[in-house]
Amino acid sequence: MNINRCEWVTGDPIYIQYHDEEWGRPVHDDRKLFEMLTLEGAQAGLNWLTILKRRGAYRQAFDDFHPELISNYEEEKVEELLQNKEIIRNRLKIRSVITNANCFLKVQREFGSFDRYIWQFTGGETMRNEWESHLEIPAYTKESEEMSKDLKKRGFKFVGPTICYAFMQAIGMVDDHTAGCFLYRRI
Repeated sequence: MNINRCEWVTGDPIYIQYHDEEWGRPVHDDRKLFEMLTLEGAQAGLNWLTILKRRGAYRQAFDDFHPELISNYEEEKVEELLQNKEIIRNRLKIRSVITNANCFLKVQREFGSFDRYIWQFTGGETMRNEWESHLEIPAYTKESEEMSKDLKKRGFKFVGPTICYAFMQAIGMVDDHTAGCFLYRRI
């Protein structure tokens, strides 16, 4: 059976599974939110499929994205991660995960959960767009700019407006499934 998906989905089974089972679905689990924020930052300048193919290695390398553990990484761990060929070996990106873990924990303490903090940028609801084509989808929005500005103010790294918008799509704060997709308005 031929299923219509968003145009950006290639025939790669990893992309298909990600699109069909994750992208645009609301996430409220703090550990999963930290994972997606980390992966979106790792993706900066790269193809998302590259990151999806390495997600298992990232989970293993970064203690299944437990910010409490990552916040205690020291320089020895950074050097170890830089030798790991299964992840993106960029010193700034690796250090940003540690910085972000510490900032994430501060946000949790302040708001009770990262979920409560991050979903405020869409009023706690999924923003549902009505795009005909993926070419209409913006790289960033007013909401992602506001999120980026606030995250940066709190010390987070690799959280520009474009990364924040991709993060918002990934965790279902934004539903950008296009009109021809079988998931359009179903999530």
